[in-house]
Amino acid sequence: MNVLSLFDGISCGHLALQRAGIKVDKYYASEIDKKAISVTQYHFPETIQLGDVRNIVGSQLPKIDLLIGGSPCTGFSNAGKGLNFNDPQSKLFFEFVRLRDELKPKYFLLENVKMKKEWLDTISQYMGVKPVFINSKLVSAQYRQRYYWTNISDSIEQPKDKGIMLGDIIYDDTYKVFTDSKIEASKRITKGEIGYVQWDKNNTGYSSMTARAHFKNKKISALTTNAYMNIVLDYDKGIYRRLHPIEAERLQTVPDNYTNVNGLSDSQRIKMLGNGWTVDVVAHIFKYIKEKEND
Repeated sequence: MNVLSLFDGISCGHLALQRAGIKVDKYYASEIDKKAISVTQYHFPETIQLGDVRNIVGSQLPKIDLLIGGSPCTGFSNAGKGLNFNDPQSKLFFEFVRLRDELKPKYFLLENVKMKKEWLDTISQYMGVKPVFINSKLVSAQYRQRYYWTNISDSIEQPKDKGIMLGDIIYDDTYKVFTDSKIEASKRITKGEIGYVQWDKNNTGYSSMTARAHFKNKKISALTTNAYMNIVLDYDKGIYRRLHPIEAERLQTVPDNYTNVNGLSDSQRIKMLGNGWTVDVVAHIFKYIKEKEND
């Protein structure tokens, strides 16, 4: 099977195909982040990197059997400015549509965040299919709500709930532990998920970054592209620590130390993972390809 992965990142799509037991003949990737590319090439050196998606010409590629990608979500995410298709990154969605139309692959899969219905309906209109909604909480310890537009099957079921909690993916309870009497719990959030506000170094006021802290018997909120996610070690004493990169990998069901290559920093690793896919969710969808091909 020849695969073209747009916005490939660290090749979570390749991992998912591998996990689903689907043989890949040639894997073409479109990615511009050099650090992410270095992770991909470390694990999958045969990957053919094509660069910026806007420069890819479908007629210059061989027959593509599977087109996949998660176009940038900044314009649709609640964390963004709500620019939708006017966002310079989110409008790259139309590059996915362009290449889908040029290449006419047998299968396609597009992923994006939970968004307003009007934007969702617009994407569905262009894709020609209604999306499948899957929350990564079913296969991991994080709440990660995503839509998947695909023609692989029109009857994709939800993955089986594995019942994984934050405590199940803990790697190191001594990793960058903080104790700070200046930390105050937000009154808006229950003890089950505390919103901590951090003071700056000079204690002159609150920092601009608000970090959420989580308990081991709960799910963690969706992994983001920053490292400001905390795990509570002792609520009463205000002891907490940052999320470890290996824990971030486990949240995305990526193999331990998958991103621990080429001297990448912890924050760089977490950023890449936050931009990536929950591998077990995508592998679940890809298994429907395997069923079809084996019929």
